[in-house]
Amino acid sequence: MEKKRIYLSSPTMHGEEQAFVQEAFDTNWVAPLGPNVNAFEKEMAAYTGCGHAAALSAGTAAIHMALRLLGVKQGDVVFVSDLTFSASCNPIVYENGTPVFIDAEPDTWNMSPEALKRAYEKYPDPKAVICVHLYGTPAKLDEIMEICEAHGTPLIEDAAESLGSTYKGRHTGTFGKYGIYSFNGNKIITTSGGGMFVSADEEAARKVTFLATQARDPARHYQHSHIGYNYRMSNVTAGIGRGQLLHLDEHKAKKKAIYKRYCEAFADISAIQMNPMNPEGDANNWLSGMAIAADSRVTPDMVMDALEEKLNAECRPIWKPMHMQPVFASCDFFAHNEDGSSVGEDVFARGLCLPSDIKNTDEEMEAIIRTVKELF
Repeated sequence: MEKKRIYLSSPTMHGEEQAFVQEAFDTNWVAPLGPNVNAFEKEMAAYTGCGHAAALSAGTAAIHMALRLLGVKQGDVVFVSDLTFSASCNPIVYENGTPVFIDAEPDTWNMSPEALKRAYEKYPDPKAVICVHLYGTPAKLDEIMEICEAHGTPLIEDAAESLGSTYKGRHTGTFGKYGIYSFNGNKIITTSGGGMFVSADEEAARKVTFLATQARDPARHYQHSHIGYNYRMSNVTAGIGRGQLLHLDEHKAKKKAIYKRYCEAFADISAIQMNPMNPEGDANNWLSGMAIAADSRVTPDMVMDALEEKLNAECRPIWKPMHMQPVFASCDFFAHNEDGSSVGEDVFARGLCLPSDIKNTDEEMEAIIRTVKELF
């Protein structure tokens, strides 16, 4: 009989989600609008302190809408974190903009302020900066914001992975001109798929809602003065999000406990470094990552293979940096190190994400830790 699957990060359902979804069915609100959508936006705004929110079909759609509001067009340069998932930068290309990738720094694995400064030396007038909070760890926001403000560049925070994380007591996603969250199935809370655009600017959120609903003008007939998108969140999935949001702090506490347990378990193995935290922030620890010393005989593939074969446990490599992706091979990249070597490439070569599912039992966690330790 096949062993039970130990997941990297799977959805954790409770009971409230079903009640909100049932209400949508009972009232026949099964469209991309309705009471759950409106309430979810208000509840997210209240939880994060973002001001205003627009519920969308994906975090990717939220980034796209942020770029649309900023007027990104053909030839416009957008600086974006290099060590991330492709959804952070794909929308730049949707608008025919030019992604320019900014390396990670070693302290948090997030956007390097030093690399960002170098990028400005070559491209003094980017249309936007998209900063990602990798694996739920807040970036060096003070430094990044200071650089952006000095050049008059709007900041978009890709907080897809960091809902619930804070920097100096304030939620990630609320520092930039615009912020985005993701509710994909593997995130800290989920709507099965979905995202949220957030901003302190009420008019911006209203315009995103308009554009995401096919940009239909307020006329009795179907009239359109702008190109629109079918990006609105469903009232059914918003119901799932409302139920999940009630448990976000609980999910965060369990994620933090998983990270702490790995840190304590591997503290005596000098070749293992857990993904670093920002001392100015409080991470949600969405995924627990580790990097293995370059001179170790153990490789990330060996760890992933052992966990897969012995425990049927799901692991993933660290994100492959965007400048290494074939589709972005022609794009410019700025390294953190003065010698041109890339922090992101190094982390990718040495790193992996360990099983971080909050439903993992004590016995499963012990088995994961034992399996990793045996390799060293």
